[in-house]
Amino acid sequence: MKLVLFSKGLQDHDVAALIERGHELGVDGYDLAVRPGYVVSPDNVTEMLPAAVRRLGEAGLVVPLVTASTDLVSPEHPTAKPIIAAMGKAGVPLLKLGYFRFDPRTQDYWEEVDKARRALDGWQELGRAHGVKVCCHTHSGPYLGNNGAALMHLLRGRDPQLIGAYLDPAHLALEGGPFAVELNMARRYLSLVALKDPIRFREDHGDEGGLGREIVEAGQGMVRWSEVLAELARVGYRGPFSVHGEFKAPDQPIYLAACKREVAYFRAKLGAAFPA
Repeated sequence: MKLVLFSKGLQDHDVAALIERGHELGVDGYDLAVRPGYVVSPDNVTEMLPAAVRRLGEAGLVVPLVTASTDLVSPEHPTAKPIIAAMGKAGVPLLKLGYFRFDPRTQDYWEEVDKARRALDGWQELGRAHGVKVCCHTHSGPYLGNNGAALMHLLRGRDPQLIGAYLDPAHLALEGGPFAVELNMARRYLSLVALKDPIRFREDHGDEGGLGREIVEAGQGMVRWSEVLAELARVGYRGPFSVHGEFKAPDQPIYLAACKREVAYFRAKLGAAFPA
């Protein structure tokens, strides 16, 4: 069981800086963003991902997963095969896909689910060829799979060795049911867990009020972490935990200090829920 940091907030870091930062923050490694503008990008992934993973590993930092760009949902996308192949070469076992967007005003839900399931069939075969499991994240909002029940519309019937569920208790707190129920639905596919904490607030949309969200430091938001982690321990989860660090900060020093507090918070919570 590893506590890793999503590198989304470290876009300006090269590999040497990621090593220094990982040790400073006290993480076990990285959930590595492979996106345009990052040290490993879709343009350089073939050579750079194995090299980066090797250097991080030599420094004692693991890379159990790669997070792709949010628009990478088709196995036919030109970056899909290079990313999966580089992951296989580097020994990174888990890929977080982008999001299947859904507009309930213009699209038929079940037609879009069928399209997404066909895409996942393609991902399953691509992952099989390179030893990579492809995971779908429960992201609240106008997406397919935005809670446990909706996610299982996509995953059910796929091979759980090749297609996985990436549960995010923060987004599930916004659009899911009780965490134990969400976990029960997706348990067979559970491969990844995200760590962040949201608050919900009302936005002003003229005559129609709407609910917005903001990510805050862990322990200040809506997620009942002791309950969530106890449920994960109960079912024997031992996969990676990814600290997302998506809260707002006015500058990088303040952001990094918040990340360090966040890592320490989750270290303590995980230690209580998963005693050695």
